[in-house]
Amino acid sequence: MTVTHTPRIAIIGAGPGGLTCARILQQHGISATVYDHEAGPDMRNQGGTLDLHEDNGQIALREAGLLEDFFRLSRPEGQEMRQMDPAGTVLLHHVPEEGESFKPEIDRGQLRDLLLNSLRPGTVRWSHTLSSVEGPAAGPRQLYSADGTTIEADLVIGADGAWSKVRRAVSDATPQYTGVSFLEAWFHDVENEHPEIAALVGQGSAAAADGDRGLFAQRSSGDHIRVYIIQRVPADWIAAAGLTVQDTDGIRTLLLDRYRDWSPNLRRQLTDNDGRYVDRPIHALPVPHAWEHDPTVTLLGDAAHLMPPVGVGVNLAMLDACELALALVHNNTVADAVLAYEKTMLPRAAQMQQLLENGADGLLSTELPNFDHGADADADADDRNDH
Repeated sequence: MTVTHTPRIAIIGAGPGGLTCARILQQHGISATVYDHEAGPDMRNQGGTLDLHEDNGQIALREAGLLEDFFRLSRPEGQEMRQMDPAGTVLLHHVPEEGESFKPEIDRGQLRDLLLNSLRPGTVRWSHTLSSVEGPAAGPRQLYSADGTTIEADLVIGADGAWSKVRRAVSDATPQYTGVSFLEAWFHDVENEHPEIAALVGQGSAAAADGDRGLFAQRSSGDHIRVYIIQRVPADWIAAAGLTVQDTDGIRTLLLDRYRDWSPNLRRQLTDNDGRYVDRPIHALPVPHAWEHDPTVTLLGDAAHLMPPVGVGVNLAMLDACELALALVHNNTVADAVLAYEKTMLPRAAQMQQLLENGADGLLSTELPNFDHGADADADADDRNDH
């Protein structure tokens, strides 16, 4: 498609990927509108903490002109990591060196606010629930909303997460359950209310696994800790036990039985949480996931290459966003830009998908992590049902 006017770019999803793409485009004088199904930026808790890597996520923030702001907000001490066995014995303790900045942590909410506040007012349109993308591949495309409105665009960018509506315009692929499920538990005011857990986790994260069960705990700012209870179970394991996710006491009893051989200190992470658990079955797209080039629709992040949450998801989404935005800057047509972007993104995503194909099982591995800069020991605490 040859564009003879300023292209109308619609980005679906106001997560880190979509917002990064919009920010970099605006840095180069190109307008884009971001549409999100939520009613506003403060409608829900944005999730736990993320580590943004020097070789992908930080590259995108540098291009967006936000890297120094990121370092101001980030927590380099969050790179601390402890690996334990089920008896609670510390097998490995990584303490970041002074000035280490390969993958400092930042709260998801802080990252989102940083990106949102960098955009021109009105860039993000809230309360827009996409129903479908229609129209010819040559464009223009029509975006049909659940409220009956229609938007016309020359390029639709799907940054709308695991269950992307935009993906349906270019691919029949759907995420499949990996056989591994997370149960999320929250702990607040941990230094005062949960001092034993605070001491166990330290300033970063702590993990333990026995091959079928695991625990992964991460500290975030504001004296909070999130624990991910990781199990190899059917996706409907809670219902199969005759429970609902609202049955906190019943789930606690079940977990205490399943982790009965683990140390009491570790088992506090199962039972001392504040409030209910959050059920997060882990899904992934087929490996590799690709689609026939479409000149007016493309995908980034989880919409393009949903993988197990081992600390790369947001980083890859932001790198995708950066490369797509720059392709739009440096190519004469939208079609050429999309083609150039996908020629780089799809092979990279396929390589990473293949590397992490059994990554969900790796979350339960008893092997010790590698703390070289090319490796990642952190679980991605992203809520993968969101953008």
